[in-house]
Amino acid sequence: MDRREADLKFQKGVDQFNGGQFFEAHETWEEIWLAAAEPERAFLQGIIQIAAAFHHFTRGNRAGAQSLLQAGREKLAGFPETHGEVELERLRADARRWIAALGAGTASEPDALPRILRAMPR
Repeated sequence: MDRREADLKFQKGVDQFNGGQFFEAHETWEEIWLAAAEPERAFLQGIIQIAAAFHHFTRGNRAGAQSLLQAGREKLAGFPETHGEVELERLRADARRWIAALGAGTASEPDALPRILRAMPR
């Protein structure tokens, strides 16, 4: 897969994630992940795990969601605040909030599901 195709697929996954199509985002990003080298591979795995977590949440599997959110957050911990034009620190903060809410049993707002925001060019 060339860089342009990977960029288009990545954006498609962002659009799917932001539209609440978490399973589809996971599948789209996995196509890129299979061909990626480190550190991009770890980045993709982290956001794939977060997408999978919200897929589990929307299907009622709160324990699976919490576990996958934690794994995804840990995978993304070593990356800077922005990576691949993604506001990664915001995504990590959202994951932390959701992990806490799931642990406390207070996560129930489907309209409060996180979105992946693109970083503004510097």
